[in-house]
Amino acid sequence: MTKPNKPPKKGISVSSLTSPDKDGWLTKQGGSWKNWKRRWFVLKSDSLYYFKLKSDTEETGIIELTRESVVREEPKKKKFAFSITTSPDAKRIYYMFPDNASDTQDWLNALNNAIEKKKASGGGSSSGGASASSQTNNTNYQGSSPVSPSYQTQNNYSSKPKGSNPRDKLNLAKDSIPFLQDQENRVLEFWMIWSESIPPSEDLQAGFSIDYHLAVSASMEKLTWRTAGPQNIFIQKMVDFFWNVGAPESEIDRLNDVGALINPMKIGSWIDMSSKGGMDGGWFFPVSIPIKLALEAADPGEPATKLKQWADKHAVETCFSVGRDMGAAPPRQTEFRIRLPGADFNTQFKVANDAYESFGFPPIPAEALTILKSSNLAGLNLSIITSSDGFVRLGLLCPTPNSETVRRLCNIVGGNSFDALSALQGSMSSGGPAYVEYQYLNVGFGYGVYKEGFDVVFHYEIGEEKAE
Repeated sequence: MTKPNKPPKKGISVSSLTSPDKDGWLTKQGGSWKNWKRRWFVLKSDSLYYFKLKSDTEETGIIELTRESVVREEPKKKKFAFSITTSPDAKRIYYMFPDNASDTQDWLNALNNAIEKKKASGGGSSSGGASASSQTNNTNYQGSSPVSPSYQTQNNYSSKPKGSNPRDKLNLAKDSIPFLQDQENRVLEFWMIWSESIPPSEDLQAGFSIDYHLAVSASMEKLTWRTAGPQNIFIQKMVDFFWNVGAPESEIDRLNDVGALINPMKIGSWIDMSSKGGMDGGWFFPVSIPIKLALEAADPGEPATKLKQWADKHAVETCFSVGRDMGAAPPRQTEFRIRLPGADFNTQFKVANDAYESFGFPPIPAEALTILKSSNLAGLNLSIITSSDGFVRLGLLCPTPNSETVRRLCNIVGGNSFDALSALQGSMSSGGPAYVEYQYLNVGFGYGVYKEGFDVVFHYEIGEEKAE
Protein backbone atom coordinates (compact mmCIF):
# COMPACT_ATOMS: atom_id res chain seq x y z
CA MET A 1 0.00 0.00 0.00
CA THR A 2 1.41 3.37 -1.04
CA LYS A 3 1.26 6.10 1.54
CA PRO A 4 -0.25 9.43 0.40
CA ASN A 5 2.07 12.37 0.01
CA LYS A 6 1.48 15.10 2.58
CA PRO A 7 1.30 18.78 1.52
CA PRO A 8 4.33 20.83 2.53
CA LYS A 9 4.14 22.97 5.64
CA LYS A 10 3.94 26.76 5.38
CA GLY A 11 6.22 27.40 8.34
CA ILE A 12 3.62 29.39 10.32
CA SER A 13 4.50 29.89 14.00
CA VAL A 14 2.05 30.42 16.86
CA SER A 15 3.66 33.74 17.73
CA SER A 16 3.13 35.07 14.20
CA LEU A 17 -0.65 34.60 14.44
CA THR A 18 -1.38 37.77 16.39
CA SER A 19 -4.95 38.87 17.25
CA PRO A 20 -6.55 35.55 16.33
CA ASP A 21 -10.31 35.20 15.93
CA LYS A 22 -10.22 32.27 18.35
CA ASP A 23 -7.59 30.03 19.91
CA GLY A 24 -7.44 27.25 22.48
CA TRP A 25 -6.79 23.58 23.17
CA LEU A 26 -8.81 20.98 21.28
CA THR A 27 -8.42 17.22 21.06
CA LYS A 28 -8.48 16.19 17.40
CA GLN A 29 -8.94 12.81 15.76
CA GLY A 30 -6.03 11.76 13.56
CA GLY A 31 -6.35 11.12 9.84
CA SER A 32 -4.72 7.79 9.02
CA TRP A 33 -4.69 6.53 12.61
CA LYS A 34 -7.98 7.27 14.36
CA ASN A 35 -6.44 8.18 17.69
CA TRP A 36 -7.12 11.46 19.52
CA LYS A 37 -4.37 14.02 20.03
CA ARG A 38 -4.33 17.27 22.00
CA ARG A 39 -3.46 20.25 19.80
CA TRP A 40 -3.31 24.05 20.13
CA PHE A 41 -5.71 25.57 17.55
CA VAL A 42 -5.61 29.12 16.18
CA LEU A 43 -8.38 30.48 13.94
CA LYS A 44 -7.19 33.39 11.81
CA SER A 45 -9.55 34.60 9.09
CA ASP A 46 -10.50 31.49 7.07
CA SER A 47 -7.56 29.32 8.20
CA LEU A 48 -7.63 27.05 11.26
CA TYR A 49 -4.04 26.22 12.25
CA TYR A 50 -3.12 23.52 14.77
CA PHE A 51 0.13 22.94 16.66
CA LYS A 52 1.54 20.42 19.11
CA LEU A 53 2.58 23.18 21.54
CA LYS A 54 1.76 26.85 22.07
CA SER A 55 5.45 27.61 21.52
CA ASP A 56 5.77 25.81 18.16
CA THR A 57 7.52 27.62 15.32
CA GLU A 58 5.82 25.52 12.63
CA GLU A 59 2.24 24.35 12.24
CA THR A 60 1.31 20.68 12.45
CA GLY A 61 -1.52 21.24 9.99
CA ILE A 62 -4.02 23.74 8.55
CA ILE A 63 -7.74 23.39 7.88
CA GLU A 64 -8.78 25.87 5.18
CA LEU A 65 -12.40 26.99 5.46
CA THR A 66 -14.46 27.66 2.31
CA ARG A 67 -17.87 29.14 1.48
CA GLU A 68 -19.20 25.57 1.46
CA SER A 69 -17.68 24.50 4.77
CA VAL A 70 -20.06 23.03 7.34
CA VAL A 71 -19.55 22.93 11.11
CA ARG A 72 -21.84 20.83 13.29
CA GLU A 73 -22.03 19.32 16.75
CA GLU A 74 -21.18 15.61 17.03
CA PRO A 75 -22.36 14.45 20.49
CA LYS A 76 -22.39 10.80 19.44
CA LYS A 77 -18.71 10.97 18.45
CA LYS A 78 -17.31 12.34 21.73
CA LYS A 79 -18.62 14.47 24.54
CA PHE A 80 -18.52 18.16 23.47
CA ALA A 81 -17.34 17.13 19.97
CA PHE A 82 -17.95 18.95 16.71
CA SER A 83 -16.92 18.39 13.11
CA ILE A 84 -15.66 20.46 10.20
CA THR A 85 -16.40 19.45 6.61
CA THR A 86 -14.50 21.86 4.37
CA SER A 87 -16.48 21.23 1.17
CA PRO A 88 -19.09 18.81 -0.21
CA ASP A 89 -16.42 16.80 -2.04
CA ALA A 90 -13.91 16.82 0.84
CA LYS A 91 -12.32 13.43 1.41
CA ARG A 92 -12.05 13.95 5.17
CA ILE A 93 -14.22 15.20 8.01
CA TYR A 94 -12.32 16.70 10.94
CA TYR A 95 -13.52 15.75 14.42
CA MET A 96 -12.42 17.54 17.59
CA PHE A 97 -13.61 18.47 21.05
CA PRO A 98 -12.77 20.99 23.82
CA ASP A 99 -13.01 20.41 27.57
CA ASN A 100 -16.54 21.71 28.13
CA ALA A 101 -19.84 22.55 26.43
CA SER A 102 -19.40 26.34 26.54
CA ASP A 103 -16.11 26.06 24.63
CA THR A 104 -17.87 23.95 22.01
CA GLN A 105 -20.39 26.71 21.44
CA ASP A 106 -17.67 29.36 21.31
CA TRP A 107 -15.80 27.41 18.64
CA LEU A 108 -18.97 26.80 16.62
CA ASN A 109 -19.77 30.51 16.67
CA ALA A 110 -16.24 31.54 15.69
CA LEU A 111 -15.99 29.01 12.85
CA ASN A 112 -19.44 29.84 11.48
CA ASN A 113 -18.57 33.56 11.58
CA ALA A 114 -15.44 32.83 9.53
CA ILE A 115 -17.47 30.85 7.00
CA GLU A 116 -20.08 33.65 6.72
CA LYS A 117 -17.33 36.21 6.13
CA LYS A 118 -15.93 33.95 3.42
CA LYS A 119 -19.34 33.84 1.74
CA ALA A 120 -19.72 37.61 2.01
CA SER A 121 -16.32 38.20 0.44
CA GLY A 122 -17.08 35.88 -2.44
CA GLY A 123 -14.11 33.65 -1.60
CA GLY A 124 -13.96 30.39 -3.51
CA SER A 125 -13.71 26.88 -2.22
CA SER A 126 -10.44 25.04 -2.11
CA SER A 127 -9.98 21.53 -3.43
CA GLY A 128 -9.95 19.14 -0.51
CA GLY A 129 -9.88 22.09 1.88
CA ALA A 130 -7.04 20.92 4.16
CA SER A 131 -3.32 20.71 4.58
CA ALA A 132 -2.20 18.14 7.14
CA SER A 133 1.39 17.39 7.99
CA SER A 134 2.71 13.97 8.89
CA GLN A 135 1.78 12.80 12.37
CA THR A 136 4.95 10.78 12.81
CA ASN A 137 8.20 12.65 13.46
CA ASN A 138 11.69 11.26 13.66
CA THR A 139 11.87 11.97 17.36
CA ASN A 140 14.37 10.96 20.01
CA TYR A 141 12.55 10.54 23.30
CA GLN A 142 15.70 11.44 25.24
CA GLY A 143 14.65 14.95 26.13
CA SER A 144 13.08 16.03 22.86
CA SER A 145 9.71 14.32 22.43
CA PRO A 146 7.07 16.26 20.49
CA VAL A 147 4.33 15.61 23.00
CA SER A 148 0.94 17.11 23.59
CA PRO A 149 0.43 19.87 26.15
CA SER A 150 -0.82 19.38 29.65
CA TYR A 151 -4.53 19.38 30.08
CA GLN A 152 -7.45 18.15 32.12
CA THR A 153 -7.09 14.43 31.46
CA GLN A 154 -9.97 12.27 30.33
CA ASN A 155 -8.58 9.03 31.70
CA ASN A 156 -11.91 7.41 32.48
CA TYR A 157 -11.43 7.81 36.20
CA SER A 158 -14.35 6.37 38.10
CA SER A 159 -16.61 8.36 40.38
CA LYS A 160 -15.14 6.74 43.48
CA PRO A 161 -13.53 9.00 46.10
CA LYS A 162 -10.20 10.45 45.01
CA GLY A 163 -7.32 8.09 45.75
CA SER A 164 -9.47 4.97 46.07
CA ASN A 165 -8.46 3.31 42.80
CA PRO A 166 -5.16 2.77 40.96
CA ARG A 167 -5.81 5.47 38.36
CA ASP A 168 -6.37 8.02 41.07
CA LYS A 169 -3.21 6.87 42.84
CA LEU A 170 -1.30 7.19 39.57
CA ASN A 171 -2.42 10.80 39.29
CA LEU A 172 -1.72 11.55 42.95
CA ALA A 173 1.77 10.08 42.61
CA LYS A 174 2.38 12.37 39.63
CA ASP A 175 1.25 15.35 41.71
CA SER A 176 3.85 14.43 44.38
CA ILE A 177 6.81 14.78 42.01
CA PRO A 178 8.34 18.28 42.26
CA PHE A 179 9.57 18.49 38.66
CA LEU A 180 6.11 17.56 37.32
CA GLN A 181 4.36 20.60 38.78
CA ASP A 182 5.15 23.04 35.96
CA GLN A 183 2.14 22.97 33.62
CA GLU A 184 4.31 23.98 30.65
CA ASN A 185 6.81 21.18 31.31
CA ARG A 186 7.30 18.89 28.30
CA VAL A 187 7.94 15.95 30.64
CA LEU A 188 4.54 16.46 32.24
CA GLU A 189 3.00 16.66 28.78
CA PHE A 190 4.64 13.34 27.93
CA TRP A 191 3.20 11.78 31.09
CA MET A 192 -0.25 13.10 30.26
CA ILE A 193 -0.36 11.64 26.76
CA TRP A 194 0.95 8.31 28.06
CA SER A 195 -1.71 8.18 30.79
CA GLU A 196 -4.34 8.90 28.15
CA SER A 197 -3.23 5.78 26.27
CA ILE A 198 -4.22 3.44 29.12
CA PRO A 199 -7.42 1.59 28.16
CA PRO A 200 -10.54 2.41 30.21
CA SER A 201 -11.51 -0.05 32.91
CA GLU A 202 -14.84 -0.55 31.13
CA ASP A 203 -12.95 -2.48 28.43
CA LEU A 204 -11.87 -5.15 30.91
CA GLN A 205 -13.59 -8.52 30.91
CA ALA A 206 -14.24 -10.51 34.08
CA GLY A 207 -11.11 -12.19 35.42
CA PHE A 208 -8.68 -9.70 33.83
CA SER A 209 -6.94 -6.64 35.25
CA ILE A 210 -4.75 -3.62 34.51
CA ASP A 211 -1.59 -3.24 36.63
CA TYR A 212 0.18 -0.01 37.54
CA HIS A 213 3.79 0.33 38.74
CA LEU A 214 6.16 3.17 39.54
CA ALA A 215 9.93 3.03 39.97
CA VAL A 216 11.65 6.10 41.43
CA SER A 217 15.32 6.78 42.07
CA ALA A 218 16.36 7.53 45.65
CA SER A 219 17.01 11.15 44.66
CA MET A 220 13.54 11.31 43.01
CA GLU A 221 15.19 12.68 39.87
CA LYS A 222 14.25 9.73 37.66
CA LEU A 223 10.93 7.88 37.32
CA THR A 224 9.68 4.89 35.38
CA TRP A 225 5.93 4.41 34.99
CA ARG A 226 4.55 1.06 33.81
CA THR A 227 1.11 -0.29 33.06
CA ALA A 228 0.04 -3.63 31.64
CA GLY A 229 -3.13 -5.53 30.86
CA PRO A 230 -4.85 -7.83 28.39
CA GLN A 231 -3.35 -7.79 24.92
CA ASN A 232 -6.70 -7.36 23.17
CA ILE A 233 -7.47 -4.00 24.83
CA PHE A 234 -3.90 -2.66 25.09
CA ILE A 235 -2.36 -3.23 21.67
CA GLN A 236 -4.19 -0.55 19.66
CA LYS A 237 -3.92 2.04 22.44
CA MET A 238 -0.18 1.36 22.70
CA VAL A 239 0.40 1.63 18.96
CA ASP A 240 -1.57 4.89 18.86
CA PHE A 241 0.57 6.23 21.73
CA PHE A 242 3.82 5.32 19.98
CA TRP A 243 2.65 6.94 16.74
CA ASN A 244 1.57 9.99 18.66
CA VAL A 245 4.97 10.61 20.21
CA GLY A 246 6.95 9.96 17.04
CA ALA A 247 8.12 6.36 17.31
CA PRO A 248 9.58 5.13 14.01
CA GLU A 249 7.45 2.81 11.91
CA SER A 250 10.21 0.18 11.92
CA GLU A 251 9.98 -0.14 15.70
CA ILE A 252 6.19 -0.43 15.63
CA ASP A 253 6.65 -3.21 13.08
CA ARG A 254 9.17 -4.79 15.46
CA LEU A 255 6.59 -4.72 18.26
CA ASN A 256 4.08 -6.46 15.99
CA ASP A 257 6.63 -9.06 14.85
CA VAL A 258 7.85 -9.94 18.35
CA GLY A 259 4.28 -9.93 19.62
CA ALA A 260 3.25 -12.39 16.91
CA LEU A 261 6.20 -14.62 17.81
CA ILE A 262 5.58 -14.65 21.59
CA ASN A 263 1.81 -13.99 21.52
CA PRO A 264 1.62 -12.81 25.16
CA MET A 265 -1.76 -12.65 26.87
CA LYS A 266 -0.58 -9.54 28.74
CA ILE A 267 1.32 -6.55 27.35
CA GLY A 268 2.20 -3.09 28.60
CA SER A 269 3.84 0.26 28.00
CA TRP A 270 6.41 2.17 30.04
CA ILE A 271 7.88 5.65 30.12
CA ASP A 272 11.08 6.97 31.69
CA MET A 273 11.56 10.59 32.70
CA SER A 274 13.99 12.74 34.63
CA SER A 275 14.19 16.15 36.24
CA LYS A 276 16.68 17.12 33.52
CA GLY A 277 14.11 16.62 30.77
CA GLY A 278 14.81 12.98 29.95
CA MET A 279 11.94 11.20 28.21
CA ASP A 280 11.84 7.69 26.85
CA GLY A 281 9.14 5.11 26.25
CA GLY A 282 8.55 1.59 25.08
CA TRP A 283 6.68 -1.68 25.46
CA PHE A 284 7.07 -4.81 27.57
CA PHE A 285 5.57 -8.29 27.84
CA PRO A 286 5.25 -9.25 31.55
CA VAL A 287 4.89 -12.99 30.94
CA SER A 288 7.16 -16.01 31.23
CA ILE A 289 9.19 -16.28 28.03
CA PRO A 290 12.00 -18.68 27.07
CA ILE A 291 15.29 -16.77 26.94
CA LYS A 292 15.92 -17.92 23.36
CA LEU A 293 12.59 -16.47 22.28
CA ALA A 294 12.96 -13.27 24.32
CA LEU A 295 16.30 -12.57 22.62
CA GLU A 296 14.38 -12.07 19.37
CA ALA A 297 13.39 -8.68 20.79
CA ALA A 298 17.05 -7.61 21.08
CA ASP A 299 19.41 -6.39 18.40
CA PRO A 300 22.10 -8.96 17.59
CA GLY A 301 25.57 -8.36 18.96
CA GLU A 302 27.98 -9.20 21.74
CA PRO A 303 25.64 -8.29 24.64
CA ALA A 304 22.90 -10.65 23.40
CA THR A 305 25.49 -13.40 22.91
CA LYS A 306 26.96 -12.93 26.40
CA LEU A 307 23.50 -12.89 27.96
CA LYS A 308 22.68 -16.22 26.30
CA GLN A 309 26.00 -17.71 27.47
CA TRP A 310 25.44 -16.54 31.05
CA ALA A 311 21.88 -17.92 31.03
CA ASP A 312 23.08 -21.31 29.72
CA LYS A 313 25.83 -21.43 32.35
CA HIS A 314 23.36 -21.01 35.21
CA ALA A 315 20.47 -22.96 33.68
CA VAL A 316 18.34 -19.83 33.40
CA GLU A 317 15.74 -20.85 30.87
CA THR A 318 13.14 -18.07 31.07
CA CYS A 319 12.67 -14.42 31.85
CA PHE A 320 9.48 -13.04 33.39
CA SER A 321 9.48 -9.87 31.26
CA VAL A 322 11.03 -8.57 28.07
CA GLY A 323 10.68 -5.03 26.74
CA ARG A 324 12.14 -2.58 24.28
CA ASP A 325 12.41 1.19 23.88
CA MET A 326 10.70 3.00 21.02
CA GLY A 327 12.92 6.07 20.66
CA ALA A 328 13.63 7.23 17.13
CA ALA A 329 17.43 7.18 17.36
CA PRO A 330 19.48 3.98 17.78
CA PRO A 331 20.93 2.17 19.56
CA ARG A 332 17.76 0.33 20.57
CA GLN A 333 17.62 -0.95 24.11
CA THR A 334 16.04 -4.21 25.23
CA GLU A 335 15.36 -5.12 28.86
CA PHE A 336 15.20 -8.65 30.26
CA ARG A 337 13.95 -9.33 33.79
CA ILE A 338 15.04 -12.64 35.23
CA ARG A 339 14.33 -14.49 38.47
CA LEU A 340 17.68 -15.71 39.76
CA PRO A 341 17.97 -19.45 40.40
CA GLY A 342 18.70 -20.78 43.87
CA ALA A 343 16.83 -21.48 47.09
CA ASP A 344 18.55 -18.86 49.25
CA PHE A 345 20.06 -15.38 49.12
CA ASN A 346 23.69 -16.49 48.92
CA THR A 347 23.09 -18.82 45.97
CA GLN A 348 21.13 -16.20 44.07
CA PHE A 349 23.64 -13.47 44.83
CA LYS A 350 26.47 -15.64 43.52
CA VAL A 351 24.66 -15.98 40.17
CA ALA A 352 24.04 -12.23 40.10
CA ASN A 353 27.66 -11.49 40.90
CA ASP A 354 28.71 -13.62 37.94
CA ALA A 355 26.46 -11.49 35.72
CA TYR A 356 28.24 -8.33 36.91
CA GLU A 357 31.59 -9.90 36.02
CA SER A 358 30.47 -11.51 32.73
CA PHE A 359 28.81 -8.33 31.44
CA GLY A 360 31.65 -6.01 32.51
CA PHE A 361 29.87 -4.03 35.24
CA PRO A 362 31.63 -2.81 38.39
CA PRO A 363 30.55 -4.39 41.68
CA ILE A 364 27.94 -2.79 43.92
CA PRO A 365 29.65 -0.16 46.13
CA ALA A 366 30.70 -1.49 49.55
CA GLU A 367 28.30 0.62 51.64
CA ALA A 368 25.29 -0.35 49.55
CA LEU A 369 26.45 -3.95 49.37
CA THR A 370 26.51 -4.14 53.18
CA ILE A 371 22.87 -3.03 53.27
CA LEU A 372 21.93 -5.51 50.53
CA LYS A 373 23.57 -8.44 52.31
CA SER A 374 21.99 -7.51 55.64
CA SER A 375 18.56 -8.21 54.15
CA ASN A 376 19.52 -11.82 53.45
CA LEU A 377 16.27 -12.28 51.51
CA ALA A 378 15.83 -14.75 48.68
CA GLY A 379 13.71 -13.77 45.68
CA LEU A 380 16.39 -11.71 43.90
CA ASN A 381 15.71 -10.59 40.33
CA LEU A 382 18.01 -9.22 37.68
CA SER A 383 17.23 -6.45 35.18
CA ILE A 384 19.54 -6.54 32.16
CA ILE A 385 19.43 -3.96 29.37
CA THR A 386 21.32 -4.63 26.13
CA SER A 387 21.91 -2.71 22.93
CA SER A 388 23.92 -3.10 19.76
CA ASP A 389 26.46 -0.67 21.26
CA GLY A 390 27.00 -2.70 24.44
CA PHE A 391 25.37 -3.41 27.78
CA VAL A 392 23.37 -0.40 28.90
CA ARG A 393 22.31 -1.11 32.47
CA LEU A 394 22.32 -3.83 35.09
CA GLY A 395 20.16 -3.89 38.18
CA LEU A 396 19.81 -6.31 41.08
CA LEU A 397 16.34 -6.23 42.63
CA CYS A 398 15.87 -7.24 46.26
CA PRO A 399 12.31 -7.69 47.61
CA THR A 400 10.47 -5.74 50.32
CA PRO A 401 13.04 -3.33 51.79
CA ASN A 402 11.93 -2.00 55.17
CA SER A 403 11.75 1.67 56.11
CA GLU A 404 15.18 1.72 57.70
CA THR A 405 16.75 0.19 54.59
CA VAL A 406 15.07 2.83 52.45
CA ARG A 407 16.34 5.59 54.75
CA ARG A 408 19.91 4.28 54.73
CA LEU A 409 19.98 3.94 50.95
CA CYS A 410 18.55 7.43 50.52
CA ASN A 411 21.39 8.75 52.67
CA ILE A 412 23.92 7.04 50.40
CA VAL A 413 22.68 8.29 47.01
CA GLY A 414 19.62 10.46 47.54
CA GLY A 415 20.75 13.10 50.02
CA ASN A 416 17.81 14.32 52.07
CA SER A 417 15.15 12.69 49.90
CA PHE A 418 13.66 10.28 52.44
CA ASP A 419 10.87 12.62 53.55
CA ALA A 420 9.91 13.44 49.95
CA LEU A 421 9.97 9.75 49.08
CA SER A 422 7.74 9.03 52.09
CA ALA A 423 5.27 11.66 50.85
CA LEU A 424 5.20 10.01 47.44
CA GLN A 425 4.65 6.65 49.08
CA GLY A 426 1.79 8.11 51.11
CA SER A 427 0.12 9.53 48.01
CA MET A 428 -0.16 5.97 46.68
CA SER A 429 -1.31 4.59 50.06
CA SER A 430 1.63 2.22 49.78
CA GLY A 431 3.07 0.24 52.65
CA GLY A 432 6.52 0.43 51.07
CA PRO A 433 8.49 -0.58 47.98
CA ALA A 434 7.96 -4.02 46.52
CA TYR A 435 11.64 -4.04 45.50
CA VAL A 436 14.78 -1.98 45.81
CA GLU A 437 17.06 -2.06 42.78
CA TYR A 438 20.83 -1.66 43.04
CA GLN A 439 21.40 -0.27 39.57
CA TYR A 440 24.35 0.70 37.38
CA LEU A 441 23.98 2.72 34.14
CA ASN A 442 27.02 2.54 31.90
CA VAL A 443 28.78 5.73 30.88
CA GLY A 444 27.48 7.13 27.61
CA PHE A 445 23.92 5.91 28.04
CA GLY A 446 22.66 8.73 30.25
CA TYR A 447 22.55 11.19 27.33
CA GLY A 448 23.04 14.09 29.73
CA VAL A 449 19.59 13.60 31.31
CA TYR A 450 19.94 10.38 33.32
CA LYS A 451 22.43 9.69 36.10
CA GLU A 452 25.26 7.42 34.99
CA GLY A 453 27.04 5.05 37.34
CA PHE A 454 25.57 3.57 40.51
CA ASP A 455 22.09 4.45 41.70
CA VAL A 456 19.30 3.08 43.90
CA VAL A 457 15.74 2.73 42.60
CA PHE A 458 12.60 1.84 44.56
CA HIS A 459 9.82 -0.11 42.82
CA TYR A 460 6.21 0.40 43.91
CA GLU A 461 3.13 -1.56 42.96
CA ILE A 462 0.51 1.17 42.67
CA GLY A 463 -2.35 -1.27 42.32
CA GLU A 464 -4.43 -3.56 40.19
CA GLU A 465 -7.61 -2.48 38.45
CA LYS A 466 -10.16 -5.24 37.88
CA ALA A 467 -13.33 -5.44 35.86
CA GLU A 468 -16.33 -4.20 37.82
